[in-house]
Amino acid sequence: MRLMITSLFALSATPAFAAKGPFFSLSNTDFVVSIAFLIFIGILLYYKVPALVGGMLDKRAEGIKSELDQAKALREEAQSLLASYERKQKEVQEQANRIVASAKEEATNAAATAKDDIAKSITRRLAAAEEQIASAQAGAIKAVRDEAIVVAVGAAKDVMAKQMDAKSAGALIDDAIATVAEKLH
Repeated sequence: MRLMITSLFALSATPAFAAKGPFFSLSNTDFVVSIAFLIFIGILLYYKVPALVGGMLDKRAEGIKSELDQAKALREEAQSLLASYERKQKEVQEQANRIVASAKEEATNAAATAKDDIAKSITRRLAAAEEQIASAQAGAIKAVRDEAIVVAVGAAKDVMAKQMDAKSAGALIDDAIATVAEKLH
C-alpha cells in the first residue's frame, strides 16, 4: 500500500503532465522515460530489491546494535575493573600505611630497647670499673702492709741481733720450746 501511494505521488509530480501534446505517444520522451522508470521500478519490485535493501539495513542496524551492546558491556566491564583496581589500590595504600606505622613502632621499640641495653651495659661497666678500683686499692693497701711488715721484721731482726748475745738467745729458744710444748698438750 505504501509503495502504491509513493509511486502515485512520483508519477503525479512528473513534468510529463505539464508538456503539450499527447502524453501517451512513443514520440513523447517524457512518456518513454516514465514507462522505462515504471519498468525499472517493476523489475526492482519483482526481484524484491526493497526487501533486500531493507534486510541489509536491518542487518546493518542489528550489527550496529550488537556493537553498541558489546561496547556497553565492555564499558561496564571496564568500569567494574576500574572500581576493582581502585579498591585494590586503596587496600594496598592502607596496607602500606599499616606497614609504615608498624615499622615506625618497631623502630621506636628497638631504640628504647637499645637505650635500655646501653644503660645496663654502662651500669655493668661502671660496677666492674669500681670493683677493679676497689680491688686495686685493696691490693695496694695489702702490698703496702706486706712491705711494712717486711721492713718491720727486718728492723726488728737488726735490733734484736744487735742486742742479743748467745746466752739470751739460748734462753729465748728454751722459752719458745716450753711455750710450744704447753700449747700442744
